[in-house]
Amino acid sequence: MTPPPAAEAPPVAGTPAEAPLAAEPPAPSARDERGGRRRLVSALWPPRVTRAQLVVALLLFGLGLGLAIQVSSTSDNSALRGARQEDLVRILDELDDRTQRLEDEKARLEKQRSELESSSDQAEEARKQTQEKERQLGILAGTVAAEGPGITLSVGDPTGAVESDMLLDAIQELRAAGAEAIQVSGVRVVADSYFTGSGDDMRIDGTQVAAPYVFKVIGKPEDLEPALNIPGGVVQTLEKEQAAVTVERSPKIVVDALRPAKRPDYAQSSSQ
Repeated sequence: MTPPPAAEAPPVAGTPAEAPLAAEPPAPSARDERGGRRRLVSALWPPRVTRAQLVVALLLFGLGLGLAIQVSSTSDNSALRGARQEDLVRILDELDDRTQRLEDEKARLEKQRSELESSSDQAEEARKQTQEKERQLGILAGTVAAEGPGITLSVGDPTGAVESDMLLDAIQELRAAGAEAIQVSGVRVVADSYFTGSGDDMRIDGTQVAAPYVFKVIGKPEDLEPALNIPGGVVQTLEKEQAAVTVERSPKIVVDALRPAKRPDYAQSSSQ
């Protein structure tokens, strides 16, 4: 027997009935699409950059540049960190040499600058230096007088036993001790001076001199006097010949005996 159809349940209160399906929106037209593109382009171009955006961009650029430099520096340090000790020593030596060359170049340029700045005084300075050089050479050549500290050596010869070679030995000892100017009994003694004779016929450079023979010597007294008084030296040798010898120090010795300046016959200066 067929069961009766089930009765439809009534709708529950408060439950909405099944809503009908919504209708699909209409497709946009070509005119609407073109208008949308124009609004998008006008919104994006030209770009509108505010001050805050510009500051942020600059900060980001600086940060990126700093990071790049740091990476580069780290790479260089890594290369040095892995170098051998010999290579590091060589690099340091090269840096020291380069630094020294730069310092030398700096000093040379500063000297040139000083010379250029004082170029107006160069002629006067050269003249002064020439005069000083001439004076020094004149003292050595015996053509100008000289004064300074030194000693006076007096040799008396009552028996006539003093020989010329004994006086020459005294000259050699004084020169070795630093004598700068010497005259003996009014005769200037220079590099080419010579002693001859003895007793009453003693001669210096052909000029006859008589006892007592007085040596005026310019130099350091503390060196000259001991050089004459060493055991077996000049003073003891002369005293063995019954000569009377005295040595006196003095803060001022005047050597004023002059020799005529000689002009060489053949020798000429090689400087251009």
